[in-house]
Amino acid sequence: MKIDAHQHFWKYNPERDAWITEEMRVIRKDFFPDDLFPLLEQNGIAGTVAVQADQSVEETEFLLGLAHANHFIKGVVGWIDLKSDAVEKNLEEFSDDLILKGFRHVVQGETDPEFLIRPDFIRGIKALQKKNYTYDLLIYQHQLPMAVKFLQQFPDQPFVLDHIAKPLIKSGIWKDWAEQIRALAAFPNVMCKVSGMVTEADWSDWKPSDFKIYLDVVAEAFGASRLMYGSDWPVCLVAADYKRQMSLVEDYFRSWSETEQLAIFGGNAIRFYKL
Repeated sequence: MKIDAHQHFWKYNPERDAWITEEMRVIRKDFFPDDLFPLLEQNGIAGTVAVQADQSVEETEFLLGLAHANHFIKGVVGWIDLKSDAVEKNLEEFSDDLILKGFRHVVQGETDPEFLIRPDFIRGIKALQKKNYTYDLLIYQHQLPMAVKFLQQFPDQPFVLDHIAKPLIKSGIWKDWAEQIRALAAFPNVMCKVSGMVTEADWSDWKPSDFKIYLDVVAEAFGASRLMYGSDWPVCLVAADYKRQMSLVEDYFRSWSETEQLAIFGGNAIRFYKL
């Protein structure tokens, strides 16, 4: 079963969604399951994991509502205030909804360079571990060293790195990122989403060769058993349609064994998120 392990939905709100800039205007509109389902059928995708885009409990409830109404949404990665003193109580309110698989915080947007190792955030991650939830790690490349310090504290918590940590693909800079990715991949409880790459390249003029060194690094560092494909739809639309961004990843892994490709394009997501 092919799984898209990373996509979003939203009812566009210009104030809430201010991160969608004028140059990203192609995604300044609503995106719902009816918009995505035909694309999944065209590309042989059987299910998806819907990931939070807004930092609110209402976002989590919104995604869960869509998931229960649309069979192809196999799991939800929501948001909860992990810094709250009441995090365990708040998690308990979702405990009966088995389609909720994990949580994410937009750490890439935090200005505190030590946000990941703040005691209140650490407490929140410990609460996730108790409830057997996954955590999606959304960071920029410059936050990788702090992420390594963070991960040292959680040898048993299931993590997945989103968007290969957003390297500077447009600039072609990769050596420091590669070193830090290898350090992060040394933690066996961390997986990596091969997703979100086209939006880190030149949106209007990228070519597949731009991504080869980055794919080489994550392929070697994580291997077939710890990589999972994600489209990052609809964000990807600023740089590529669904088929083009998926073909980029498919073409790279085409020479890998059928077993390895099945893992990357579905099996690993099913195992990690317990879909």
